[in-house]
Amino acid sequence: MRVIFAGTPDFARVALERLHAAGFTIPLVLTQPDRPAGRGLKLQASPVKQFALAHGIDVAQPRSLRLDGKYPEDAAAAKAAIDAANADVMVVAAYGLILPQWVLDAPRLGCLNIHASLLPRWRGAAPIHRAIEAGDSETGITIMQMDAGLDTGDMLVTERIAIAPLDTTGSLHDKLAVLGGRLIVEALEIAACGGFRPVKQPEEGVTYAHKIEKAEAAVDWSQPAEAIARRIRAFDPFPGASSALQGETIKLWAGEPVEAAPSGEALPGRIEFVSPEGVDVCCGQGTLRLTQLQRAGGKRLPVADFLRGFDLKPGMTFEPRPA
Repeated sequence: MRVIFAGTPDFARVALERLHAAGFTIPLVLTQPDRPAGRGLKLQASPVKQFALAHGIDVAQPRSLRLDGKYPEDAAAAKAAIDAANADVMVVAAYGLILPQWVLDAPRLGCLNIHASLLPRWRGAAPIHRAIEAGDSETGITIMQMDAGLDTGDMLVTERIAIAPLDTTGSLHDKLAVLGGRLIVEALEIAACGGFRPVKQPEEGVTYAHKIEKAEAAVDWSQPAEAIARRIRAFDPFPGASSALQGETIKLWAGEPVEAAPSGEALPGRIEFVSPEGVDVCCGQGTLRLTQLQRAGGKRLPVADFLRGFDLKPGMTFEPRPA
């Protein structure tokens, strides 16, 4: 089976690696153009491109696939490459470009997407973040036949996994990447043996995982401690939850709700207690114990190490989230 692969970040690289190891012929990889990265802002190839080049796979990096869009030359070149690949199927994983209808129709078996949620819950750009933020107990991978809608296509293969109490987006991402790599290989093996039994997505239970914006990073201390703890885990490693204190933005990387008797001035954001085990902060409901923090330009530190460089004291108050 000839497989075109379209993807960009590490989540997609894992799937490409599994497809390559399983022996599928991969004549072409589509990935996002190189982006500036690091302190020097040097152009850096995506993880998918790096793997493809290391294994002698042709790479195309169109800025758009719309033949009538802003970059028609890019789209036309990509179309020529896709047509020449003569693929049976295209596998798509966190690619980052909208696929127009001509792309969906190009391979014999269409385009299959590796989506990191149990559809129809968390359609959209940030399903892992939003599942943790919402307090979901489980998530999974859906292999989906792509159509023109936003993650609305028929489901072909699904598998569930539990979200552990301390999972961050980073740790859950890694689990789902491995699961997605295994399931797409299974899906293509099913296709090679005679085809799928597509299942339409139910109309009930649809939610959308909107793209994570940097502005969401600022903690709203009027929320319950449990909700803030989930958001801290959901925003690790990006964009990182943060809050301003004494004119400095502090990144908050780990915290847990605790039972604590607040003082008479239990204002949201007020630091109630400081120890090497944690910094207890009043929330709209309950108390959050921060256990890992980071100053601007510094490293993530356990609270005991952080306190050696920043003398937090009870009574200090984190600033409210900007309106």
